[in-house]
Amino acid sequence: MNINWYGQSCFQVSSSQGKNNHVSIAIDPFDESAGLRVPKLQADIVLITHDHSDHNNLKAVSGQPFIVKGPGEYDLKGVFIQGISGYHDNTQGTQRGSITIYTIETEGIRLCHLSDLGQKELTSSQLDKIGDIDILMIPVGGIYTIDAAEAVKIMAQIEPRIIIPMHYKIPELKIHPVKSDKVGAKQFNGVKLDDIDKFLKNLGIKKPELLPKLSIKKKDISTEEAKIIILQP
Repeated sequence: MNINWYGQSCFQVSSSQGKNNHVSIAIDPFDESAGLRVPKLQADIVLITHDHSDHNNLKAVSGQPFIVKGPGEYDLKGVFIQGISGYHDNTQGTQRGSITIYTIETEGIRLCHLSDLGQKELTSSQLDKIGDIDILMIPVGGIYTIDAAEAVKIMAQIEPRIIIPMHYKIPELKIHPVKSDKVGAKQFNGVKLDDIDKFLKNLGIKKPELLPKLSIKKKDISTEEAKIIILQP
């Protein structure tokens, strides 16, 4: 399995389940308004966690992918995907609406993408559905998602074996007020996402593992100690 991160919440997961069964999954492709170079993605499956422009740019994905945009269970090309309802804020969606958390099972590895999670903690129902996770993709930048300290608490709830942080400040990234935000854009002015250092400081990590992409097999995943991996977009 190969995992690439392109910034924000955008990932590509490439899985091989035999000689002639290769599956590519794109998650949350963004558009040019994010300020980043829009990646040219090819995918068999696209997962959209919510309808904001930095998460739902289907035009960036070539091929004829199967599009998943919400809760439910999907068995596609030997990949089992589950969409789980969540909230973009900590007030049950009253400010910024809902998101979909996805779990992905392929090659015997279970992944979880938390989208723009705004909840300070997951419910017992969500945790039951998420289950045992090998690789967790979690937002850490604050503003429209959980921040570094809240991310650490969510990690403790899920107890994944590998953590890949996402949705934090990187060069050229632009974030914009969410139109549906009932709190109002005035609170947004001049506010920036936290960078990755704040998250690492919360964990006491000084020298994280930096990778251009994560290439991994089930046998490579340790059950003894959780690992933080920083992917370079």
